[in-house]
Amino acid sequence: MITGELKNKIDSLWEIFWTGGLTNPLDVIEQITYLMFIRDLDDSDNLRAKEAAMLGLPYKSVFADEVQIGDRKIDGQQLKWSVFHDFPAGKMYTVVQEWVFPFIKNLHGDKNSAYSKYMDDAIFKLPTPLMLSKVVDSLDEIYQMMSGNQSADVRGDVYEYLLAKIASAGVNGQFRTPRHIIKMMVELMDPKADEVICDPACGTSGFLVAASEYLKENRKEEIFFNKQKKDHYMNHMFFGYDMDRTMLRIGAMNMMTHGVDNPYIEYRDSLSDQNPDKDKYSLILANPPFKGSLDADTVSTNLLKVCKTKKTELLFLTLFLRMLRVGGRCACIVPDGVLFGSSTAHKAIRKEIIDGNRLEAVISMPSGVFKPYAGVSTAILIFTKTGHGGTDNVWFYDMQADGMSLDDKRSPVAENDIPDIIARFKSLEAETDRKRTDKSFFVPKDEIAANDYDLSINKYKKTEYKAVEYAPTSEIMADLRKLEAEIKTAMDELEKMLN
Repeated sequence: MITGELKNKIDSLWEIFWTGGLTNPLDVIEQITYLMFIRDLDDSDNLRAKEAAMLGLPYKSVFADEVQIGDRKIDGQQLKWSVFHDFPAGKMYTVVQEWVFPFIKNLHGDKNSAYSKYMDDAIFKLPTPLMLSKVVDSLDEIYQMMSGNQSADVRGDVYEYLLAKIASAGVNGQFRTPRHIIKMMVELMDPKADEVICDPACGTSGFLVAASEYLKENRKEEIFFNKQKKDHYMNHMFFGYDMDRTMLRIGAMNMMTHGVDNPYIEYRDSLSDQNPDKDKYSLILANPPFKGSLDADTVSTNLLKVCKTKKTELLFLTLFLRMLRVGGRCACIVPDGVLFGSSTAHKAIRKEIIDGNRLEAVISMPSGVFKPYAGVSTAILIFTKTGHGGTDNVWFYDMQADGMSLDDKRSPVAENDIPDIIARFKSLEAETDRKRTDKSFFVPKDEIAANDYDLSINKYKKTEYKAVEYAPTSEIMADLRKLEAEIKTAMDELEKMLN
């Protein structure tokens, strides 16, 4: 969430494009994204060089030596943001237009890579050297402001705010999942080095980036000191699908900047017959659209056989079960209606997850988590595909705070259940004695089945009522008489003053 001075800086950046004649919002977003990527490429190249030096591994900078651009050879150092941003406006414009853009378009050698596919049609559209100079200076200021918060997904936050500035934001569910919620879900699932991870509605690849960062932090030696596992991480671990080319382009650049060379990020309507994936992934992390429009004619007939509905949130749950291999796990965000909806389709998918597979947890989130884009109440479902049942006891958690205020401002606050959720989920054996009045507790599968497979926490949570002792009626009446007398005296004094 972008607020305060940073918000003003991005508004100023938008104004530079607008007054310079670039008025199509998507053009503005794309040009900002390209320039942010160019800047990030410089930062990440420096970081990876330092990491390689610390680990004693060889590393060749993408800016090393001379770079072939067309029929010319250019000193690679000139293509670095930290070098060309000091050039005079005219020279900077020539360098970016004639050298840097062709360089980033051909940065990845594999023409079939996600990066190459979505950078092929990248066009530099800034019309004047002065405008480029202003944009570069503005972006430097934005990055300087964000540098104090190392965990901030700068590109994602800026993109989220830019989307919010255009009327179409949120129409097809295109608002970002808050980064701290993504990180919590990744920590809960604790990805391993041999996972095959997919987000069938990936947007800017937030879940995939968070999973790659988690693996880098927690399984660095296992992955990066093993040639096969490193190759798997770079080329065969991450899969993302979306129906928005702008999103895909940003997602591919996001992954590459975070050190994943070749994620499989494709244009695909995941709910249609375009999607042949079955029994393929070991982990699905997703926040699928649950208010977007749906063309019922394109929905895969295989999904409709299991769950006949037009509701995207139910179809995606059915899809996750199909795409997971046996033993594969899923953590996904669903609107509360999925938990208690009484339609045949609602009950059918809940029954399939509980009876046919293994539902592990339902984490109920407060309604302000997605503000200011939506006030809908949501929950996280965590389940494992078994194909033959296995649900025993389901763990429920009533999240009441996520470290941010639950209004439109989403300012940081002290109350935060996320560390408690992660700690308790990783020690579920200690949860068996928890009472229904606590924030978290187990509910047996039989009880859920007897309640029409209802998964709303309020169905099972018990409220503890504490007896409150009031003063005797005579004492309360005496207090009221005394208060009445004080008011009368004050009114009399006021009347005297007015006369």
